[in-house]
Amino acid sequence: MELYQLRSFVAVAQTCHVTRAAEKLHLSQPTVSAQIKALEDELGLALFERSYSGMTLTPAGERLLVDVERVLAAAMAVHNVAKALKGEVTGRVRVGTSSDPGFIRVGEFLNTQIKRHPLLQVELHQEVTGAAFAKVLDGDLDASFYYGDLEHPAIDRLWLRASVYRVAAPATWSDRVLNANWNELALQPWIITPPISSHYKLLRTLFAKHGIEPSEVIEADQESVIANLVVSGVGLSLIREDLALEKEASGEMCLRKDVRVESTLWFIYLLARKDDPAILALLTVLRDLWVLCATPDTAQRERLQRQTAARGDGVRAARAG
Repeated sequence: MELYQLRSFVAVAQTCHVTRAAEKLHLSQPTVSAQIKALEDELGLALFERSYSGMTLTPAGERLLVDVERVLAAAMAVHNVAKALKGEVTGRVRVGTSSDPGFIRVGEFLNTQIKRHPLLQVELHQEVTGAAFAKVLDGDLDASFYYGDLEHPAIDRLWLRASVYRVAAPATWSDRVLNANWNELALQPWIITPPISSHYKLLRTLFAKHGIEPSEVIEADQESVIANLVVSGVGLSLIREDLALEKEASGEMCLRKDVRVESTLWFIYLLARKDDPAILALLTVLRDLWVLCATPDTAQRERLQRQTAARGDGVRAARAG
């Protein structure tokens, strides 16, 4: 059997569809179908049940999937070590971004990356957090900046910084917002992001904590747009604290003093690629930009959180750090 057959097997297993697997692998549908058939013939097993709606793994396919993924991970590790032994970092990496570029220091990141590894091309793709996570998991992105809780056995991550969100309203709403109870706040219009976003999860957790459900919800897909809508008098929302304080100082927003919602900025990538020279190059740059410039307490917290993540404890211990 060949590695390309195994890759096609995994892609079809993940997408449950030959056409979508072919698109993911940048192959033709007949090619993927032929590779799956050749693999089944060689193994003497039916790996998929075929139907009009798609492909589902047979019990034999489910059993073999774990071993095949392990073989592909091992092959990738060998390839990564070989690249490292050559002493050069080349190629192209696709990195997802979220939030505004200044807050996640994209300019500094790219400038340092280009100086250190001029042969490594970095492509930036603006994504909603949930979409970025899914694309890293599927291999459509090599890595991404990511906000919020995160715990997945296939994902590794680098802690970059904590972030805080504040409940913000138009400055002219101070009389009806700052001293209002939560039932009264529920009557006001709230601006939220799509459900796939970490910002959405933060707001929903806040609503659940106070037992409310806003009577009017307005959807926006970017933090900058949300901030503009709040300033314009459209509604309330969670705004990142640094931006919220700036808008409060300029008289454009008013902030609830009793709410500080904490989140985390991560840099995420597939655990199977932790030894990939390209990923290691990005991590080195990010550590220099974030961790080495942090206070001792912050740097210590980052090390603790990465150790905890390796044990599978995830965000629960990170918050205790």
